[in-house]
Amino acid sequence: MTTPNVFDAAAREKEVTLTTYGRKTGKPNKVTIWITTDGEKLFVRSGKGFRRDWPQNLMARGEAELRVGGQTVKVKPRHVTDPEEARTMSRLMRTKYGAFVKPSKGSEPLTDGEQATFELIPA
Repeated sequence: MTTPNVFDAAAREKEVTLTTYGRKTGKPNKVTIWITTDGEKLFVRSGKGFRRDWPQNLMARGEAELRVGGQTVKVKPRHVTDPEEARTMSRLMRTKYGAFVKPSKGSEPLTDGEQATFELIPA
């Protein structure tokens, strides 16, 4: 069971470590990424979209470990495919991290980062 401090830590910390497992090798791969939360869910995204290995590994294996707030939490990914939800997460990321994050608008295609947005569900 996840305690609220996971969400507090996700809101507070700028960077977290996500360990995914190679889709071919099964070997653990650690990546330092940004995280955000709406207070009820945890979200990460790959700014370079699916060109990076970690989102592909996350999709293929369906499991990872999140290191946040001094604790390691097993997580299962949910790929965010709803455009409006992806844009909402981009806006949350922009609020936390600034102009580096550029949400798409209205009928624009989703950005690479929005296409590779995941909710991390504590397992």
